[in-house]
Amino acid sequence: MPFSCPPVLGFAAFSGTGKTTLLAKLIPLLKAHALRIGVIKHSHHDFEIDKPGKDSFELRKAGANPVLLVSQYRRAIVEELSPTADVKLADQLAALSGTQLDLVLVEGFRDETFPKIELHRPALGKPLLYPHDPWIIAVASDRPLPTPPDRPWLDLNDPKAIADFILHPFLSHSQ
Repeated sequence: MPFSCPPVLGFAAFSGTGKTTLLAKLIPLLKAHALRIGVIKHSHHDFEIDKPGKDSFELRKAGANPVLLVSQYRRAIVEELSPTADVKLADQLAALSGTQLDLVLVEGFRDETFPKIELHRPALGKPLLYPHDPWIIAVASDRPLPTPPDRPWLDLNDPKAIADFILHPFLSHSQ
């Protein structure tokens, strides 16, 4: 990649497994170690973060692309993408170029090639993504698996243990 990118770690799972819930618990644990964390969340749905009647919405609907909305508290960039274009993780990472991050956590993009922790709940009846994805570096599930993977097994209900895995060995080997 033509820009400096911090380590990237994905969380891959079928819908309903609890990716967002886990990330919301992991982020404060990682930030407690003074890490600057960015997140990229892939959605398969159309979404609208702006509201009709707001200036930024009206400017975007008039044809401005992108629209950057900024205040002393936060910044948002709304950019229209082609609905026929594939959304690639590398392009989203490039959008973070210039930010001072220590780690980017990714929810989704499970078919792309980058390090991921698979989240698995056997009760959902879905197959494991591992071993079909060699980029899965650990499997986190809410109960031990009948056939343990030849990757570390993490307790999905223990965010601290998962954070410890991210801190070491993942981050210590990524830098």
